[in-house]
Amino acid sequence: MSAHAASFGYRSRGKGTYEITGEVSAIVAESGINTGTVTVFVRHTSASLVIMENADPSARTDLEAFFDHLVPEDTPYFVHTHEGPDDMPSHIRMALTRTSEVIPLINGRMALGTWQGIFLFEHREAPHERQIVVSVVGD
Repeated sequence: MSAHAASFGYRSRGKGTYEITGEVSAIVAESGINTGTVTVFVRHTSASLVIMENADPSARTDLEAFFDHLVPEDTPYFVHTHEGPDDMPSHIRMALTRTSEVIPLINGRMALGTWQGIFLFEHREAPHERQIVVSVVGD
């Protein structure tokens, strides 16, 4: 059993989804591991990760609109607003999604479906530098 870990930074342009499949795939290839799992983790409480359709951008547009509707930024009873009106909503959106994803590796490649991609889901309005940690374990 072997293990390989790496991290990379990703600068968002503000709220939205950003595909990071290529960056993760490069780390998997660098690991030399053929069979196992890759864990992808975002080191923040106001951003998350999702595996989502990567063929039609309207699927992500709808996801983003749904979260804006589900957790609006003008909710009057939020107390945690020190960093602005998107502060608490970004934390709730993160809690409703995931900060990590685990993907099987087969023949040195992630076993994602045809239309699946790994996306950083930025929940803050302003651009942020996000840190992504990738761990590959297997043979």
